[in-house]
Amino acid sequence: MTATSASEPSRGGAATEEDPAGGSLPTGGGPGKCFIVVGSDVARRVCGSLKSAGHQVCHLAQPTDEDLRRALDREVAGVAILLDDDVESLRYALAVEHIRPNVPLVVTIFDRTVAEQLVRVVPNCRVTSPADVVAPTFLAACVESGLLALTRTSSGHVAARLEGDSVRLEPYRPPRSLRYRARLGRMRGQLRPHDSSSRITLTGLAGLLAVLFLDWLWSVTLHHRPPIEALFGAARTVSTVGPVSAHGSDAYLVFSSVSMLLSIVFTAVFTAGLIDRLLAPRSVGIVGPRALPRAGHVVVVGLGQVGLRLCTQVQDLGIGVVAVERDPAAPNLRLARALGVPVVVADATDRFVLRELGLHKAQAMAAVASDDLDNIAVSVAALAVAPDLRVVMRAGDHEAIAETRSLFRIGLVHDLNSLCAAYTSASLCGLQPRGVVAHGKRLLVERADGDFVPWPQADRCGHE
Repeated sequence: MTATSASEPSRGGAATEEDPAGGSLPTGGGPGKCFIVVGSDVARRVCGSLKSAGHQVCHLAQPTDEDLRRALDREVAGVAILLDDDVESLRYALAVEHIRPNVPLVVTIFDRTVAEQLVRVVPNCRVTSPADVVAPTFLAACVESGLLALTRTSSGHVAARLEGDSVRLEPYRPPRSLRYRARLGRMRGQLRPHDSSSRITLTGLAGLLAVLFLDWLWSVTLHHRPPIEALFGAARTVSTVGPVSAHGSDAYLVFSSVSMLLSIVFTAVFTAGLIDRLLAPRSVGIVGPRALPRAGHVVVVGLGQVGLRLCTQVQDLGIGVVAVERDPAAPNLRLARALGVPVVVADATDRFVLRELGLHKAQAMAAVASDDLDNIAVSVAALAVAPDLRVVMRAGDHEAIAETRSLFRIGLVHDLNSLCAAYTSASLCGLQPRGVVAHGKRLLVERADGDFVPWPQADRCGHE
Protein backbone atom coordinates (compact mmCIF):
# COMPACT_ATOMS: atom_id res chain seq x y z
CA MET A 1 0.00 0.00 0.00
CA THR A 2 1.24 3.46 -0.87
CA ALA A 3 -0.38 6.65 0.36
CA THR A 4 1.16 9.91 -0.74
CA SER A 5 -0.15 13.44 -0.65
CA ALA A 6 0.62 16.07 -3.25
CA SER A 7 2.05 18.26 -0.51
CA GLU A 8 4.94 15.81 -0.13
CA PRO A 9 8.05 16.27 -2.29
CA SER A 10 7.78 14.46 -5.62
CA ARG A 11 10.86 12.64 -6.88
CA GLY A 12 9.76 12.55 -10.52
CA GLY A 13 7.82 15.78 -10.70
CA ALA A 14 4.72 16.49 -12.73
CA ALA A 15 4.65 18.17 -16.09
CA THR A 16 4.33 21.94 -15.87
CA GLU A 17 4.76 22.96 -19.50
CA GLU A 18 1.76 23.35 -21.80
CA ASP A 19 0.82 20.69 -24.29
CA PRO A 20 1.73 21.07 -27.96
CA ALA A 21 -1.78 22.25 -28.78
CA GLY A 22 -1.51 25.07 -26.31
CA GLY A 23 -4.19 23.69 -24.04
CA SER A 24 -4.26 23.88 -20.27
CA LEU A 25 -6.06 21.78 -17.72
CA PRO A 26 -9.38 23.30 -16.59
CA THR A 27 -9.31 23.83 -12.86
CA GLY A 28 -12.99 23.10 -12.26
CA GLY A 29 -13.73 26.32 -10.42
CA GLY A 30 -10.19 27.18 -9.32
CA PRO A 31 -7.04 25.39 -8.22
CA GLY A 32 -6.43 24.06 -4.76
CA LYS A 33 -9.12 21.38 -4.68
CA CYS A 34 -8.38 18.00 -3.19
CA PHE A 35 -8.73 14.81 -5.21
CA ILE A 36 -8.11 11.16 -4.32
CA VAL A 37 -6.70 8.83 -6.97
CA VAL A 38 -6.54 5.05 -6.46
CA GLY A 39 -4.42 2.94 -8.82
CA SER A 40 -0.98 2.63 -10.38
CA ASP A 41 -0.11 3.33 -14.04
CA VAL A 42 -2.96 5.49 -15.29
CA ALA A 43 -3.43 6.90 -11.79
CA ARG A 44 0.09 8.31 -11.87
CA ARG A 45 -0.72 10.22 -15.07
CA VAL A 46 -3.97 11.53 -13.55
CA CYS A 47 -2.15 12.54 -10.40
CA GLY A 48 0.49 14.42 -12.40
CA SER A 49 -2.16 16.13 -14.51
CA LEU A 50 -4.13 17.35 -11.50
CA LYS A 51 -1.00 18.48 -9.69
CA SER A 52 0.11 20.52 -12.69
CA ALA A 53 -3.18 22.43 -12.44
CA GLY A 54 -2.49 23.30 -8.79
CA HIS A 55 -4.77 20.77 -7.16
CA GLN A 56 -3.94 18.65 -4.14
CA VAL A 57 -3.89 14.93 -4.82
CA CYS A 58 -3.84 11.99 -2.43
CA HIS A 59 -2.52 9.08 -4.45
CA LEU A 60 -3.25 5.59 -3.07
CA ALA A 61 -2.08 2.41 -4.78
CA GLN A 62 -3.95 -0.33 -2.89
CA PRO A 63 -5.45 1.28 0.19
CA THR A 64 -7.13 -0.48 3.07
CA ASP A 65 -10.49 0.69 4.38
CA GLU A 66 -8.70 2.62 7.12
CA ASP A 67 -6.52 4.34 4.51
CA LEU A 68 -9.65 5.40 2.68
CA ARG A 69 -11.23 6.73 5.85
CA ARG A 70 -8.19 8.87 6.62
CA ALA A 71 -7.98 10.15 3.05
CA LEU A 72 -11.69 11.00 2.95
CA ASP A 73 -11.60 12.79 6.32
CA ARG A 74 -11.49 16.16 4.56
CA GLU A 75 -13.31 18.09 1.86
CA VAL A 76 -12.84 16.06 -1.32
CA ALA A 77 -13.75 17.33 -4.80
CA GLY A 78 -13.65 13.90 -6.44
CA VAL A 79 -12.31 10.33 -6.29
CA ALA A 80 -10.89 8.30 -9.19
CA ILE A 81 -10.57 4.51 -8.90
CA LEU A 82 -8.35 3.30 -11.74
CA LEU A 83 -7.73 -0.43 -11.31
CA ASP A 84 -7.61 -3.33 -13.77
CA ASP A 85 -9.73 -5.66 -11.65
CA ASP A 86 -13.49 -5.06 -11.79
CA VAL A 87 -14.10 -6.66 -8.40
CA GLU A 88 -11.55 -4.44 -6.66
CA SER A 89 -12.89 -1.36 -8.44
CA LEU A 90 -16.42 -2.22 -7.35
CA ARG A 91 -15.36 -2.79 -3.75
CA TYR A 92 -13.45 0.50 -3.53
CA ALA A 93 -16.31 2.42 -5.15
CA LEU A 94 -18.84 1.07 -2.64
CA ALA A 95 -16.44 1.74 0.23
CA VAL A 96 -15.93 5.37 -0.85
CA GLU A 97 -19.67 5.88 -1.22
CA HIS A 98 -20.21 4.41 2.25
CA ILE A 99 -17.54 6.60 3.88
CA ARG A 100 -18.43 9.84 2.05
CA PRO A 101 -21.80 9.64 0.28
CA ASN A 102 -22.44 11.61 -2.93
CA VAL A 103 -18.77 12.40 -3.58
CA PRO A 104 -18.08 12.56 -7.37
CA LEU A 105 -16.64 9.21 -8.44
CA VAL A 106 -14.86 8.07 -11.60
CA VAL A 107 -14.42 4.28 -11.74
CA THR A 108 -12.91 2.04 -14.43
CA ILE A 109 -14.91 -1.19 -14.91
CA PHE A 110 -14.80 -3.35 -18.02
CA ASP A 111 -17.88 -5.52 -17.53
CA ARG A 112 -20.92 -3.59 -18.75
CA THR A 113 -23.34 -5.41 -16.48
CA VAL A 114 -21.31 -4.57 -13.37
CA ALA A 115 -20.98 -0.98 -14.58
CA GLU A 116 -24.74 -0.59 -15.06
CA GLN A 117 -25.47 -1.97 -11.60
CA LEU A 118 -22.89 0.30 -9.99
CA VAL A 119 -24.37 3.39 -11.64
CA ARG A 120 -27.81 2.30 -10.51
CA VAL A 121 -26.66 1.93 -6.91
CA VAL A 122 -24.32 4.95 -6.90
CA PRO A 123 -25.83 7.63 -9.19
CA ASN A 124 -22.95 10.05 -8.51
CA CYS A 125 -20.54 7.57 -10.13
CA ARG A 126 -19.19 7.89 -13.69
CA VAL A 127 -18.11 4.48 -14.95
CA THR A 128 -15.83 3.88 -17.91
CA SER A 129 -13.01 1.56 -18.93
CA PRO A 130 -9.74 1.97 -20.84
CA ALA A 131 -11.25 -0.13 -23.61
CA ASP A 132 -14.18 2.28 -24.03
CA VAL A 133 -11.85 5.30 -24.06
CA VAL A 134 -9.22 4.10 -26.54
CA ALA A 135 -11.16 1.72 -28.81
CA PRO A 136 -12.61 4.52 -31.04
CA THR A 137 -9.09 5.87 -31.63
CA PHE A 138 -7.64 2.46 -32.51
CA LEU A 139 -10.65 1.64 -34.69
CA ALA A 140 -10.25 4.84 -36.71
CA ALA A 141 -6.52 4.19 -37.18
CA CYS A 142 -7.22 0.67 -38.48
CA VAL A 143 -9.87 1.77 -40.97
CA GLU A 144 -8.60 5.05 -42.41
CA SER A 145 -5.46 7.09 -41.83
CA GLY A 146 -7.24 10.46 -41.85
CA LEU A 147 -9.63 9.72 -38.97
CA LEU A 148 -9.04 10.57 -35.32
CA ALA A 149 -11.85 8.51 -33.81
CA LEU A 150 -14.76 6.37 -34.91
CA THR A 151 -17.69 5.95 -32.53
CA ARG A 152 -20.87 3.94 -32.87
CA THR A 153 -24.09 5.80 -32.00
CA SER A 154 -27.77 4.92 -32.15
CA SER A 155 -27.99 6.42 -35.65
CA GLY A 156 -24.78 4.88 -37.01
CA HIS A 157 -21.06 5.54 -36.86
CA VAL A 158 -19.67 9.04 -36.34
CA ALA A 159 -16.13 9.92 -37.38
CA ALA A 160 -13.94 12.65 -35.90
CA ARG A 161 -11.76 14.20 -38.61
CA LEU A 162 -9.11 16.90 -38.16
CA GLU A 163 -9.55 19.99 -40.33
CA GLY A 164 -6.85 22.56 -39.70
CA ASP A 165 -6.87 23.26 -35.97
CA SER A 166 -10.42 22.05 -35.40
CA VAL A 167 -12.13 18.66 -35.31
CA ARG A 168 -15.22 17.98 -37.38
CA LEU A 169 -17.77 15.25 -36.64
CA GLU A 170 -19.46 13.56 -39.59
CA PRO A 171 -21.46 10.40 -40.29
CA TYR A 172 -19.22 7.60 -41.46
CA ARG A 173 -19.61 4.50 -43.57
CA PRO A 174 -16.66 2.40 -44.73
CA PRO A 175 -15.70 2.98 -48.37
CA ARG A 176 -17.33 0.67 -50.87
CA SER A 177 -13.97 -0.80 -51.89
CA LEU A 178 -13.19 -1.73 -48.29
CA ARG A 179 -16.61 -3.27 -47.74
CA TYR A 180 -16.26 -5.25 -50.97
CA ARG A 181 -12.81 -6.54 -50.00
CA ALA A 182 -14.01 -7.45 -46.52
CA ARG A 183 -17.07 -9.30 -47.85
CA LEU A 184 -15.00 -11.16 -50.43
CA GLY A 185 -12.39 -12.00 -47.79
CA ARG A 186 -15.03 -13.53 -45.51
CA MET A 187 -16.43 -15.58 -48.40
CA ARG A 188 -12.96 -16.83 -49.32
CA GLY A 189 -12.41 -17.85 -45.70
CA GLN A 190 -15.28 -20.35 -45.74
CA LEU A 191 -14.19 -24.00 -45.86
CA ARG A 192 -10.51 -22.96 -45.70
CA PRO A 193 -9.38 -24.40 -42.36
CA HIS A 194 -6.53 -22.90 -40.39
CA ASP A 195 -5.57 -25.75 -38.04
CA SER A 196 -4.66 -29.37 -38.73
CA SER A 197 -7.72 -30.98 -37.13
CA SER A 198 -10.03 -28.91 -39.34
CA ARG A 199 -8.04 -29.93 -42.41
CA ILE A 200 -8.33 -33.59 -41.39
CA THR A 201 -12.10 -33.23 -40.92
CA LEU A 202 -12.58 -31.59 -44.30
CA THR A 203 -10.32 -34.14 -46.01
CA GLY A 204 -12.37 -37.04 -44.70
CA LEU A 205 -15.65 -35.35 -45.56
CA ALA A 206 -14.47 -34.43 -49.06
CA GLY A 207 -13.34 -38.02 -49.66
CA LEU A 208 -16.71 -39.44 -48.64
CA LEU A 209 -18.59 -36.95 -50.81
CA ALA A 210 -16.31 -37.71 -53.76
CA VAL A 211 -16.96 -41.45 -53.46
CA LEU A 212 -20.71 -40.81 -53.18
CA PHE A 213 -20.78 -38.56 -56.25
CA LEU A 214 -18.65 -40.84 -58.45
CA ASP A 215 -20.73 -43.90 -57.63
CA TRP A 216 -23.94 -41.99 -58.32
CA LEU A 217 -22.54 -40.62 -61.60
CA TRP A 218 -21.46 -44.10 -62.74
CA SER A 219 -24.90 -45.56 -62.07
CA VAL A 220 -26.76 -42.73 -63.80
CA THR A 221 -24.58 -42.36 -66.90
CA LEU A 222 -23.41 -45.91 -67.58
CA HIS A 223 -26.16 -48.07 -66.05
CA HIS A 224 -28.97 -45.60 -66.82
CA ARG A 225 -30.55 -45.97 -63.41
CA PRO A 226 -33.00 -43.35 -62.06
CA PRO A 227 -31.22 -40.65 -60.00
CA ILE A 228 -32.93 -41.60 -56.73
CA GLU A 229 -32.14 -45.30 -57.14
CA ALA A 230 -28.56 -44.40 -58.08
CA LEU A 231 -28.26 -42.25 -54.94
CA PHE A 232 -29.48 -45.14 -52.81
CA GLY A 233 -26.89 -47.43 -54.33
CA ALA A 234 -24.12 -44.87 -53.88
CA ALA A 235 -25.07 -44.44 -50.23
CA ARG A 236 -24.78 -48.19 -49.73
CA THR A 237 -21.32 -48.11 -51.26
CA VAL A 238 -20.17 -45.23 -49.03
CA SER A 239 -21.55 -46.94 -45.94
CA THR A 240 -19.60 -50.07 -47.04
CA VAL A 241 -22.81 -52.14 -47.26
CA GLY A 242 -22.17 -52.82 -50.93
CA PRO A 243 -24.06 -52.17 -54.18
CA VAL A 244 -27.73 -53.06 -54.46
CA SER A 245 -26.98 -55.80 -56.98
CA ALA A 246 -23.77 -57.61 -57.73
CA HIS A 247 -24.86 -58.24 -61.34
CA GLY A 248 -23.27 -55.13 -62.74
CA SER A 249 -20.27 -55.00 -64.98
CA ASP A 250 -16.94 -56.25 -63.74
CA ALA A 251 -15.55 -52.71 -63.91
CA TYR A 252 -18.33 -51.45 -61.66
CA LEU A 253 -17.80 -54.24 -59.17
CA VAL A 254 -14.09 -53.38 -58.97
CA PHE A 255 -14.96 -49.70 -58.61
CA SER A 256 -17.45 -50.44 -55.79
CA SER A 257 -14.92 -52.61 -53.97
CA VAL A 258 -12.25 -49.90 -54.12
CA SER A 259 -14.82 -47.24 -53.12
CA MET A 260 -15.87 -49.20 -50.03
CA LEU A 261 -12.27 -49.62 -48.94
CA LEU A 262 -11.60 -45.92 -49.46
CA SER A 263 -14.79 -45.08 -47.55
CA ILE A 264 -13.44 -46.92 -44.52
CA VAL A 265 -10.29 -44.80 -44.62
CA PHE A 266 -12.14 -41.50 -45.20
CA THR A 267 -14.63 -42.30 -42.43
CA ALA A 268 -11.79 -42.89 -39.98
CA VAL A 269 -10.11 -39.63 -41.01
CA PHE A 270 -13.36 -37.66 -40.73
CA THR A 271 -14.20 -39.17 -37.34
CA ALA A 272 -10.75 -38.43 -35.93
CA GLY A 273 -10.88 -34.79 -36.98
CA LEU A 274 -14.45 -34.37 -35.77
CA ILE A 275 -13.72 -35.83 -32.33
CA ASP A 276 -10.68 -33.57 -31.96
CA ARG A 277 -12.78 -30.51 -32.79
CA LEU A 278 -15.53 -31.53 -30.39
CA LEU A 279 -13.25 -32.29 -27.45
CA ALA A 280 -10.67 -29.52 -27.85
CA PRO A 281 -11.79 -25.88 -27.49
CA ARG A 282 -11.74 -24.24 -30.92
CA SER A 283 -11.96 -20.50 -31.48
CA VAL A 284 -11.84 -20.58 -35.29
CA GLY A 285 -14.67 -22.11 -37.28
CA ILE A 286 -14.63 -23.88 -40.63
CA VAL A 287 -17.76 -22.12 -41.87
CA GLY A 288 -19.85 -19.27 -40.52
CA PRO A 289 -18.93 -15.96 -38.87
CA ARG A 290 -15.95 -17.44 -36.98
CA ALA A 291 -14.22 -18.65 -40.14
CA LEU A 292 -10.85 -17.02 -40.74
CA PRO A 293 -11.15 -14.10 -43.22
CA ARG A 294 -8.63 -14.05 -46.04
CA ALA A 295 -8.62 -10.41 -47.25
CA GLY A 296 -9.70 -6.94 -46.18
CA HIS A 297 -9.67 -7.93 -42.52
CA VAL A 298 -8.10 -6.48 -39.37
CA VAL A 299 -5.71 -8.57 -37.29
CA VAL A 300 -5.85 -7.75 -33.57
CA VAL A 301 -2.97 -9.09 -31.47
CA GLY A 302 -3.80 -9.39 -27.78
CA LEU A 303 -7.22 -10.41 -26.50
CA GLY A 304 -7.36 -8.29 -23.38
CA GLN A 305 -10.01 -5.71 -22.63
CA VAL A 306 -8.86 -3.35 -25.36
CA GLY A 307 -8.37 -6.12 -27.92
CA LEU A 308 -11.80 -7.68 -27.37
CA ARG A 309 -13.58 -4.31 -27.52
CA LEU A 310 -11.70 -3.40 -30.70
CA CYS A 311 -12.66 -6.73 -32.32
CA THR A 312 -16.37 -6.21 -31.67
CA GLN A 313 -16.26 -2.64 -33.00
CA VAL A 314 -14.49 -3.76 -36.18
CA GLN A 315 -17.23 -6.35 -36.67
CA ASP A 316 -19.88 -3.66 -36.18
CA LEU A 317 -18.43 -1.89 -39.23
CA GLY A 318 -18.96 -5.01 -41.32
CA ILE A 319 -15.22 -5.68 -41.61
CA GLY A 320 -13.72 -9.10 -40.94
CA VAL A 321 -11.49 -9.47 -37.89
CA VAL A 322 -9.27 -12.14 -36.39
CA ALA A 323 -7.70 -12.00 -32.93
CA VAL A 324 -4.38 -13.58 -31.98
CA GLU A 325 -3.81 -14.58 -28.37
CA ARG A 326 -0.74 -16.34 -27.04
CA ASP A 327 -2.27 -17.61 -23.78
CA PRO A 328 -4.61 -20.59 -24.35
CA ALA A 329 -6.17 -19.93 -20.93
CA ALA A 330 -6.90 -16.23 -21.53
CA PRO A 331 -10.14 -15.27 -19.75
CA ASN A 332 -11.62 -13.50 -22.79
CA LEU A 333 -11.39 -16.51 -25.10
CA ARG A 334 -14.79 -17.83 -24.04
CA LEU A 335 -16.36 -14.39 -24.42
CA ALA A 336 -14.81 -13.98 -27.87
CA ARG A 337 -16.33 -17.29 -28.99
CA ALA A 338 -19.72 -16.19 -27.73
CA LEU A 339 -19.40 -12.92 -29.68
CA GLY A 340 -18.43 -14.71 -32.88
CA VAL A 341 -14.85 -13.43 -32.97
CA PRO A 342 -12.37 -15.89 -34.54
CA VAL A 343 -9.31 -16.28 -32.32
CA VAL A 344 -6.03 -17.97 -33.26
CA VAL A 345 -4.05 -19.16 -30.23
CA ALA A 346 -0.46 -18.65 -31.33
CA ASP A 347 2.60 -16.45 -30.98
CA ALA A 348 2.11 -13.40 -33.19
CA THR A 349 5.87 -12.79 -33.44
CA ASP A 350 6.16 -15.97 -35.53
CA ARG A 351 6.30 -14.98 -39.20
CA PHE A 352 4.74 -18.29 -40.24
CA VAL A 353 1.69 -17.50 -38.10
CA LEU A 354 1.43 -14.01 -39.59
CA ARG A 355 1.57 -15.41 -43.13
CA GLU A 356 -1.16 -17.92 -42.27
CA LEU A 357 -3.32 -15.02 -41.11
CA GLY A 358 -3.10 -13.46 -44.57
CA LEU A 359 -1.31 -10.39 -43.28
CA HIS A 360 -0.23 -9.28 -46.76
CA LYS A 361 -3.92 -8.97 -47.72
CA ALA A 362 -5.17 -7.51 -44.43
CA GLN A 363 -6.55 -4.01 -44.00
CA ALA A 364 -4.52 -3.33 -40.85
CA MET A 365 -2.96 -4.91 -37.79
CA ALA A 366 -3.39 -3.63 -34.24
CA ALA A 367 -0.90 -4.73 -31.59
CA VAL A 368 -2.76 -4.04 -28.35
CA ALA A 369 -1.21 -6.49 -25.87
CA SER A 370 -0.55 -5.26 -22.35
CA ASP A 371 3.24 -5.53 -22.73
CA ASP A 372 4.87 -2.73 -24.75
CA LEU A 373 7.85 -4.84 -25.74
CA ASP A 374 5.57 -7.57 -27.08
CA ASN A 375 3.77 -4.97 -29.19
CA ILE A 376 7.09 -3.77 -30.59
CA ALA A 377 8.15 -7.33 -31.49
CA VAL A 378 4.80 -8.06 -33.15
CA SER A 379 4.89 -4.80 -35.14
CA VAL A 380 8.42 -5.45 -36.38
CA ALA A 381 7.54 -9.02 -37.40
CA ALA A 382 4.38 -7.82 -39.17
CA LEU A 383 6.28 -5.22 -41.19
CA ALA A 384 8.80 -7.89 -42.16
CA VAL A 385 5.97 -10.00 -43.59
CA ALA A 386 3.94 -7.14 -45.11
CA PRO A 387 6.01 -3.93 -45.43
CA ASP A 388 3.05 -1.87 -46.69
CA LEU A 389 0.68 -2.94 -43.90
CA ARG A 390 -0.97 -0.31 -41.73
CA VAL A 391 0.22 -1.06 -38.18
CA VAL A 392 -1.38 0.43 -35.08
CA MET A 393 0.34 -0.14 -31.77
CA ARG A 394 -0.68 0.33 -28.17
CA ALA A 395 1.93 2.04 -26.03
CA GLY A 396 2.33 2.67 -22.35
CA ASP A 397 5.18 4.15 -20.38
CA HIS A 398 8.02 1.97 -21.61
CA GLU A 399 11.04 3.93 -22.84
CA ALA A 400 11.64 1.44 -25.64
CA ILE A 401 8.65 2.85 -27.52
CA ALA A 402 10.28 6.24 -28.05
CA GLU A 403 13.66 4.66 -28.74
CA THR A 404 12.27 2.32 -31.39
CA ARG A 405 10.27 5.08 -33.08
CA SER A 406 13.45 7.12 -33.38
CA LEU A 407 15.16 4.25 -35.21
CA PHE A 408 12.59 3.35 -37.87
CA ARG A 409 8.92 3.44 -38.66
CA ILE A 410 6.98 0.84 -36.70
CA GLY A 411 3.50 2.20 -37.24
CA LEU A 412 1.03 4.53 -35.59
CA VAL A 413 1.55 4.52 -31.82
CA HIS A 414 -1.19 5.54 -29.37
CA ASP A 415 -0.47 5.99 -25.67
CA LEU A 416 -3.28 4.26 -23.81
CA ASN A 417 -2.35 5.73 -20.43
CA SER A 418 -2.36 9.30 -21.75
CA LEU A 419 -5.79 8.89 -23.35
CA CYS A 420 -7.29 7.35 -20.21
CA ALA A 421 -5.65 9.92 -17.94
CA ALA A 422 -7.03 12.79 -20.02
CA TYR A 423 -10.53 11.32 -19.89
CA THR A 424 -10.35 10.77 -16.14
CA SER A 425 -8.90 14.22 -15.41
CA ALA A 426 -11.59 15.85 -17.52
CA SER A 427 -14.28 13.90 -15.65
CA LEU A 428 -12.90 14.94 -12.27
CA CYS A 429 -12.82 18.57 -13.41
CA GLY A 430 -16.52 18.44 -14.23
CA LEU A 431 -16.16 18.48 -18.02
CA GLN A 432 -18.43 15.44 -18.63
CA PRO A 433 -16.27 14.18 -21.55
CA ARG A 434 -17.67 11.99 -24.30
CA GLY A 435 -14.29 10.86 -25.57
CA VAL A 436 -10.63 11.65 -26.16
CA VAL A 437 -8.81 11.77 -29.50
CA ALA A 438 -5.09 11.97 -30.24
CA HIS A 439 -3.27 13.60 -33.12
CA GLY A 440 0.46 13.14 -32.81
CA LYS A 441 1.31 14.41 -29.34
CA ARG A 442 -1.87 16.45 -29.09
CA LEU A 443 -4.81 15.34 -26.98
CA LEU A 444 -8.32 16.67 -27.57
CA VAL A 445 -11.19 16.00 -25.18
CA GLU A 446 -14.68 15.90 -26.61
CA ARG A 447 -17.15 17.69 -24.37
CA ALA A 448 -20.82 16.84 -23.94
CA ASP A 449 -21.82 19.56 -26.45
CA GLY A 450 -19.62 18.04 -29.16
CA ASP A 451 -16.82 20.60 -28.99
CA PHE A 452 -13.19 19.54 -28.63
CA VAL A 453 -10.83 21.24 -26.20
CA PRO A 454 -7.04 20.78 -26.12
CA TRP A 455 -5.75 18.84 -23.16
CA PRO A 456 -2.21 18.86 -21.75
CA GLN A 457 0.01 15.79 -21.79
CA ALA A 458 1.03 15.39 -18.16
CA ASP A 459 3.97 13.32 -17.00
CA ARG A 460 3.64 10.69 -14.34
CA CYS A 461 3.74 11.80 -10.74
CA GLY A 462 6.71 10.84 -8.60
CA HIS A 463 4.73 8.54 -6.31
CA GLU A 464 5.79 4.93 -6.39
